[in-house]
Amino acid sequence: MFCWLSRLYGGLSRPTRRTTQLIWGSFSRSLVLSSQRRIPELSSFVARTNTCGELRPSHLGQEVTLCGWIQYRRQNIFLVLRDFHGLVQVIIPQDESAASVKKILCEAPMESVVQVSGTVISRPPGQENPKMPTGEIEIKVKTAKLLNSCKKLPFEIKDFVKKTEALRLRYRYLDLRGVQMQYNLRLRSQMVMKMREYLCNLHGFVDIETPTLFKRTPGGAKEFVVPSREPGKFYSLPQSPQQFKQLLMIGGLDRYFQVARCYRDEGSRPDRQPEFTQIDIEMSFVEQTGIQSLIEGLLQYSWPSDKDPVVVPFPSMTFAEALASYGTDKPDIRFGMKIVDISDMFRNTEVGFLQDVLSKPQGTIKAICIPEGEKYLKRKDIESIRKFAADHFNQEVLPIFLKTNNWNSPVAKFIMEEQGLGLIRLLETQEEDVVLLTAGEHKKACSLLGKLRLECADLLEARGVVLRDPALFSFLWVVDFPLFFPKEENPKELETAHHPFTAPHPSDIHLLYTEPQKVRSQHYDLVLNGSEIGGGSIRIHDAELQHYILATVLKEDVKLLSHLLQALDYGAPPHGGIAIGLDRLVCLVTGAPSIRDVIAFPKSFQGHDLMSNAPDSIPPEELKPYHIQVSWPTDSETEKSSLNHPCHPES
Repeated sequence: MFCWLSRLYGGLSRPTRRTTQLIWGSFSRSLVLSSQRRIPELSSFVARTNTCGELRPSHLGQEVTLCGWIQYRRQNIFLVLRDFHGLVQVIIPQDESAASVKKILCEAPMESVVQVSGTVISRPPGQENPKMPTGEIEIKVKTAKLLNSCKKLPFEIKDFVKKTEALRLRYRYLDLRGVQMQYNLRLRSQMVMKMREYLCNLHGFVDIETPTLFKRTPGGAKEFVVPSREPGKFYSLPQSPQQFKQLLMIGGLDRYFQVARCYRDEGSRPDRQPEFTQIDIEMSFVEQTGIQSLIEGLLQYSWPSDKDPVVVPFPSMTFAEALASYGTDKPDIRFGMKIVDISDMFRNTEVGFLQDVLSKPQGTIKAICIPEGEKYLKRKDIESIRKFAADHFNQEVLPIFLKTNNWNSPVAKFIMEEQGLGLIRLLETQEEDVVLLTAGEHKKACSLLGKLRLECADLLEARGVVLRDPALFSFLWVVDFPLFFPKEENPKELETAHHPFTAPHPSDIHLLYTEPQKVRSQHYDLVLNGSEIGGGSIRIHDAELQHYILATVLKEDVKLLSHLLQALDYGAPPHGGIAIGLDRLVCLVTGAPSIRDVIAFPKSFQGHDLMSNAPDSIPPEELKPYHIQVSWPTDSETEKSSLNHPCHPES
């Protein structure tokens, strides 16, 4: 049950390199990496001799002292003691001379904390438990001490016991005792330690802490505001250490790294939190390929040993290719069902709405093939798919069923035999496959089919088809993003696709002054199994170019970034970096359903700490030094806010 801990320590702590490395030429001493890796001493400095999970037949006859929680007791004859390392069976003494010990161990409620001392003995023949790592031995107790009694629990400390997430978050300190949460947090810790070792010890990065109190940054997500004692002036919590790490490069630090806390004032989702952690990295004199190679090596080095090894280099795909083939900039490449452009097959079609679409500049006809869709998709599924397309994309989706090479659909009579054969060839369809066809503007059609591709994968897997192997980790670099996107509220204006410090692609700089919407960026994202786990870019290191993009293209107030613009004028080196979302990465590695399952004390969907009831109100007298007062919303405003909340059932 608890063998994960030995896997963690045994796998992640094994020798990986025997080397002596000089991390900066001007330093007179070098950093020596030890060739010997010790197994951690888990019982040093504390009131136990051993952990519950480590005892084996090799410990027979030893006198031990254990501390832990009572997990199970049977007939007042034995109990199971649990600590972070595992379980062990303890024999409750029955003789009169040990009555006080028996009283303690028999009367203590479940989950009470006890200390026991005794001898490691073999279990009687036939009573061994092969499912327990300690199943060949038990403890014959001599003394016991009740360290703390436990009240009636709001839920049992067992992973298989169903608990609402709200209850888990309210009693998070109890939820943390579960095997899965223990595994998740310890795995996270081990991966971070290996990342530090790789970056700092093997590649000379400097671990630098950057400020949490900063000023607001133009563009990007909403920031949390912190009042100051100066009237009308506020700090902002940084979305990331972006500006600081660029300033560190200008300061000549050359290689920066930080396990950084970041903040965004936006609704929480399964893969988002208002406060989160990223592995933040910046390097001087580097190009995109250098950052990519560094990250591939970092993940390979820190990857858990109980997972299949990471294979490098990772495949790469342009933003345009990802959108055209998968309908998204973060494709899950573990399965097929790619989008196929079938416009050429319908150039001479008699179907009116297809003719209309193809007559427009960006008009296109796209399709995806659902393998054995006729076998697994029900009529209500097809109806739901068509309704989704109409409601969310204002698009029509035509399902085409293939039966022994006969196309059975509303448009079948308009598809000539040669078109049918051409579609079979293009889509590589087989009998019982279902084709979903849509027509419209390129980006819109691809986005729709990208959503339907994932939706159909969910439907097929719910009916037993294995498309996305949970044990398979498919990394992908997505590159050549547009530098700018049109603003949704005003398409004539542009906003940055990544952040305003991203450098344009060298081949497209001439377009910046004439057709900026066509400029590609030196921005790259790292995708794992359809989730973005990292993003970075080569930065602008020229003050004049940075000023032009901020003031002329993005129409931002350059005064907010005067410090950075000034710094760029003082000999800024070319530099670039990346940030890896630690919460999301560990969530995918562990297979957790939400990043809240890999964070010790996460916030709820609404951004609340259900355990402590944060955020909380502050008395007016404590607000006075900050020169602010609360403007309470009216009842109608409160109701409107509730209806617009992303977690409201009607939202």
